[in-house]
Amino acid sequence: MLHNDRRDDALGELARFRHELYGCLTARADALFELCDAVLCADGPVTSLVELSLAAEHRRGHGALYDGVNQGQVDVDRLRNVVVSQSIPRCFGGRIVLGIDVSNWLRPDAVTSPDRLFCHTYARGKGKAQMIPGWPYSFVAVLERGRTSWTAILDARRVGPDDEGTAVAAAQLRVVVEQLIAAGHWKDGDPRIWIVGDSGYDGPRLVFLLADLPVDLLVRLRSDRVLAFPPPPRGPATVGRTLRHGEDFTFSKPWSWPEPAHETTTETSRYGTAVARSWYRLHPRLTRRGEWAGHEGDLPIIEGTVIRLQVDRLPGDGAPTPLWLWFSGTGTDAEMVDQVWQMFLRRFDLEHTFRFLKQTLGWTKPRLRTPATADRWTWLLIAACTQLRLTRSVVEDLRRPWEKTPTTPDRLTPARVRRGFRNTRPATTLPASAPKPSRPGPGRPPGSRNTRKAPHHNPGKNTKTDTTAKDPKKQTG
Repeated sequence: MLHNDRRDDALGELARFRHELYGCLTARADALFELCDAVLCADGPVTSLVELSLAAEHRRGHGALYDGVNQGQVDVDRLRNVVVSQSIPRCFGGRIVLGIDVSNWLRPDAVTSPDRLFCHTYARGKGKAQMIPGWPYSFVAVLERGRTSWTAILDARRVGPDDEGTAVAAAQLRVVVEQLIAAGHWKDGDPRIWIVGDSGYDGPRLVFLLADLPVDLLVRLRSDRVLAFPPPPRGPATVGRTLRHGEDFTFSKPWSWPEPAHETTTETSRYGTAVARSWYRLHPRLTRRGEWAGHEGDLPIIEGTVIRLQVDRLPGDGAPTPLWLWFSGTGTDAEMVDQVWQMFLRRFDLEHTFRFLKQTLGWTKPRLRTPATADRWTWLLIAACTQLRLTRSVVEDLRRPWEKTPTTPDRLTPARVRRGFRNTRPATTLPASAPKPSRPGPGRPPGSRNTRKAPHHNPGKNTKTDTTAKDPKKQTG
């Protein structure tokens, strides 16, 4: 009886989400909604957009499918509110942990598509990275505790030619955190929200921009960084300018490290023995360059906790190297230090989400021309991932004959849940109306040529900003 009640609650939550999703589709709603269902119910990975029109769940033709993608409208703000208002996973002590990262939709041959940037992509072998034109998307997702391929995507924003990465991340995180508070997921007295990012994010800058929100930031630092301790106490007879920085802490020079505030040892099954050392109140020496070039007044001192993580082994044949982390919290104890580096490892679960979006749901398969169409398709897939997450506890595992024994619902991967979504769909709401009979338009007359060629767009940034201060006396903080 308890199992049936739990199933009914999950199906009810799924039905409410699907009804609200349909309300967020303000133009070509029926075609877009059935396209989302076709993505969820297609047999096997999505390899082509037009092939989805052959799915039984998509009752319209391929013309209506492309018309919905190209001419439909999605109320993104409303849909984001609907996605955020759903149940989300929690970590240590009910804490919400957000992961932020960028995934690229590569479009090297789309010369008629505007707003493309040069995206950094990795290749096999050392030093084989390339810069390929495409659309970079910044994703924000809620991370779960423990090794899993599940994340709850809450927002996605395309980075344009006039955007700066840290400013886009700060604005995106502010919107998500404020909506989490408005949805009742966080209230006064709850643990502060953690935000986890890789080394591409300027941690101190994000802390400065989000200082009025209940968040702590965790980012990875390069191994060649140099931070500073607070200056020593000023004596009563000391004259001259007050010092702003103390002794240097050089990552590559162990003799510059004082005794750590905490040192913990954890046995793991994947990495062997993990030793974490932490030092308090370390800050970078900010300069009036980049985003700090136009800062008025003295540059701030943004202190945090530095954590050095060393493990015995890595998966594969890779040699273990120390991992350096910077956490904006300064009053961490040994238990929280362990929680911090363990949650940073969960950031890599976003890579499973990106792989699922691209390889299974076909996020980058359509050859769409305009960025607005790409944004619309991206949010449809976010809605699809949310439905899979809501169905996770009730879907029946459809095991292939060559696969292992059936998996419990809490261990199903997103791909396995998608495989059984087709059987769960009839038990929930179907708000899309039946298609009306129609005939296709005449199209271009036979023998005529297209005289209005699409303009070509060069990839890259459109504007250049002044990255240095004009007054050389104000170069350092």
